[in-house]
Amino acid sequence: MKRFPSVKKNSEFQVIYRNGTSYANRLLVMYVMKTGEDENRIGISVSKKVGNSVVRHHITRLLREIFRLNNNRIKTGLNIILVARGAARQSDYKHLEGAYLHLCGLHHILKESK
Repeated sequence: MKRFPSVKKNSEFQVIYRNGTSYANRLLVMYVMKTGEDENRIGISVSKKVGNSVVRHHITRLLREIFRLNNNRIKTGLNIILVARGAARQSDYKHLEGAYLHLCGLHHILKESK
């Protein structure tokens, strides 16, 4: 299974927070910044307000899998940060995926469907 590159450093997160555009829905906040690279990078932030470490890691794994499975549907050359909101704790995969694709649509980063 291919590992996608991640945004890891706090300084990288801060640059994307400052210079990227953001949209939010009930479950997620998405920050997007164009990079001009040939692939996308994902950063995931789940605060302690969402739940304990087991819950936070579960949400992180779900979001990473959603990104992996839908990466071919979005444009390339982007840094994307996903911030989970408290409501994500009670959500399942389908709801999180729907929220992710909704935000991709708001950012206009979905590829044109053929």
